[in-house]
Amino acid sequence: MKITYVGHSCFLVENEDGGKICFDPYKPGSVPGYSDIDIAADEVIISHGHDDHSGDIYVDKAIPEYEDEFVIGKIRTFHDDRMGLDRGRNNIGIVTMDGMRVVHMGDIGCDITLAQEDILKHCDVLMIPVGGYYTINARQAFEMCNKIDPAVIIPMHYRGPSFGYDVLDGKDKFLSLFAGGTRKVITCGSTIETLPREKCVLSMEPLRIL
Repeated sequence: MKITYVGHSCFLVENEDGGKICFDPYKPGSVPGYSDIDIAADEVIISHGHDDHSGDIYVDKAIPEYEDEFVIGKIRTFHDDRMGLDRGRNNIGIVTMDGMRVVHMGDIGCDITLAQEDILKHCDVLMIPVGGYYTINARQAFEMCNKIDPAVIIPMHYRGPSFGYDVLDGKDKFLSLFAGGTRKVITCGSTIETLPREKCVLSMEPLRIL
């Protein structure tokens, strides 16, 4: 499995046969500091309709010749902690490919239920927002990771030195919560070809920084 962190909450995940799924592509100009996306995928999964997550028309969508190789599901949650009254609904995207489960939490702003935790438990990859303000914050994300206990955690939806919304925190606050623990933090580039065998946090660099 190959994973590319395009930026913000957008990822491109490719299976060993070349089938590609894109999570939450952003619309041009919707996120400060990011260049326009330039990717192709067989399927696009959108967590909700905000501009920084719903740029599916800007993804070059191929004829889905690999659709039988993906199992795609979703869990309905909320974009805030008031049952959607502030920011509406959010969908957690779940994809199974190459025998592994990849979970994208979208812009989750609430805790998960015990039933949802059971579904997500021990997934292979968990992409989770950590910047706060519009979503759960670093501490809440850390606690959610402890509940789900995935093999690999990838933080997203945060502010960097030259990109992201000013109101968001950076990812360092989230990464620091793993200091001294059993889960190693691994820094890598924008693409990883093979997932680590050990439980870890992957601190990836966005691909489309201006």
